[in-house]
Amino acid sequence: MNRFSDLAEIETLFDKWGAQFYSENLSQTAHAVQCAVLAEESGAPSELVLAALLHDIGHLIDLEISAGVEEHNVDTEHEATGARSISPLFPPAVAAPIALHVAAKRYLCSVEPTYVDGLSEASVATLALQGGPMSGEEATRFVAMPHADNAVSLRRWDDLGKDIDKDLNPSDEFRRLLHKHFNNI
Repeated sequence: MNRFSDLAEIETLFDKWGAQFYSENLSQTAHAVQCAVLAEESGAPSELVLAALLHDIGHLIDLEISAGVEEHNVDTEHEATGARSISPLFPPAVAAPIALHVAAKRYLCSVEPTYVDGLSEASVATLALQGGPMSGEEATRFVAMPHADNAVSLRRWDDLGKDIDKDLNPSDEFRRLLHKHFNNI
């Protein structure tokens, strides 16, 4: 699966792999929906709500490619995979924050000394695989990038969207968010 040609392909991927839990003890779909709802509640534009909803689609693509086997010891660069795959259907205002959400974590770890203390255990583990906190030079380059501010917002929702007490496979809410906000862009 290189690139999506319609929303049905995205829905099919979530139907197949979205109920799978990842290292946060939360289903892929539940995490996606929680992040998108946080974006909606903050008044984010539809492009950013969609970015929040689809930011980890690269993980599902990885699951599809590997027949469901998760890789935890390497950086799969799911953010690049996801952004590339959705780019035929969505504008840069959706794809770019997805592509940058891992860099945003690294950035926040470098500029906010207490940020790393609020990361989940899984996010701390992946931080090491993803290069650790940015250097000062990397941080300067990051903030100058288009959509960096939206990637930081997305990253904060990503950190908060891990409530294990919420519905663990909200497929209907996923579809509602996907179609509502796709029709608004």
